[in-house]
Amino acid sequence: MKYVIIGGDAAGMSAAMQIVRNGDNPTIITLEKGGYYSYAQCGLPYVVGGHISSTDKLIARDVETFREKYHIDARTFHEVDEIDPQEKTVSGIDLKNNERFTVNYDKLLIATGAEPVMPSWDGTHLKGIHTIKTIPDIQQLQEQLTNRVKKATIIGGGYIGLEMAENLVDVGLEVTIVEQQSQLATIFDEDMATYIHEEAGKQGVQLLLNESVQAFEGTDRVEKVITDKQQLETDLVIVAVGASPNTRFLKKTNLHFHPNGAIIVDPYMKTNVEDIWAAGDCATQYHRVKEKNDYIPLGTHANKQGQIAGLNMTGKARAFKGVTGTSILKFFDLTLARTGMNESEAKDLQLQYDTIIGKTLHIAGYYPKPKPLHIKMMYEQKTNQLLGAQIIGEEGADKRIDVLSVALYHKMTIDELEDLDLAYAPPYNGVWDPIQQLVRRK
Repeated sequence: MKYVIIGGDAAGMSAAMQIVRNGDNPTIITLEKGGYYSYAQCGLPYVVGGHISSTDKLIARDVETFREKYHIDARTFHEVDEIDPQEKTVSGIDLKNNERFTVNYDKLLIATGAEPVMPSWDGTHLKGIHTIKTIPDIQQLQEQLTNRVKKATIIGGGYIGLEMAENLVDVGLEVTIVEQQSQLATIFDEDMATYIHEEAGKQGVQLLLNESVQAFEGTDRVEKVITDKQQLETDLVIVAVGASPNTRFLKKTNLHFHPNGAIIVDPYMKTNVEDIWAAGDCATQYHRVKEKNDYIPLGTHANKQGQIAGLNMTGKARAFKGVTGTSILKFFDLTLARTGMNESEAKDLQLQYDTIIGKTLHIAGYYPKPKPLHIKMMYEQKTNQLLGAQIIGEEGADKRIDVLSVALYHKMTIDELEDLDLAYAPPYNGVWDPIQQLVRRK
């Protein structure tokens, strides 16, 4: 059986390893557009900040390991631009040799990920304007972090924007975030975002909200960011306005797509076309709380979906159980965590809901150095079923958001949260956990 996988990162290589372990003497060809395999993209901002010493630390398995130890025909700099499902072939360009190639497959996995969005602003060709997605992106950025670079402008206040803001401050830059919405981190509700804004101000990050970028100016390098309100002098720009599924090369196929371009898959990662699977940031994820397909591109989902795809491609049936929309982010001294839906998503689904909002302490109040936790939970009015939660604080948000993610997975009510048997000792918790304290205030 000949397996072809397009994409050599999280989803693609998770699938490849399952095929190695479970396939019957398989032939596996992986086609990667770049030069690196299996690396932790989520760690890239922390290389810039010096918290991780080198991009080499992010590589889980290099291409030679896949070739020599696992006997995978792992190809680099092979960009696929065409799939023929009838002939069962994959074609593209060998970027090193500038030659076209074609390989045939018995079973195909599309794991092409997502690519950063770069709007069609004037001046995007100037040096000093970067997106953050790959190891070469970070290497190019680091090369430009010279003594002459003092001011950095980040376009976009989402996860990448916030992480890059922190890490650029850590290396001594003056940082400004330009966000066209009225708040940073729009996956959080507006009332919770106020804590993020306060932390940005505390750390010296300038926020320009409700402001839209229109162009960049400079001679050879970027020197100014032009918005609808002003001109900003800058030495460096990070564009972090979102990611788009890397599926444009598939538009001539009969694959079914989500409105945003992601490939629609079933619980077994199968597409609507025979012998083609898809996984990771180029595919949809089923949202257990919304009860519909969604698009939440995260490394956790990519690895799980890749594993599921690989198992099913070898005939070992296993379903992907879906996601609850859980994510977490470090922003200077704060941890920002959420799971399930926010209020905007609940309104889009026309749900009738109520919220509980409050501040608690992450450990017993009498134990030294307790830290405040700001918690918001949302539940359905009629059933009391938990719909979502957001937690922001210096300590303890990670533990609680995982508890609430499990509660969402099992469709628990907020009343049932009070009955959970959660670990207690003064250095770790109060006798009532913060989420239980909040539920008792309902």
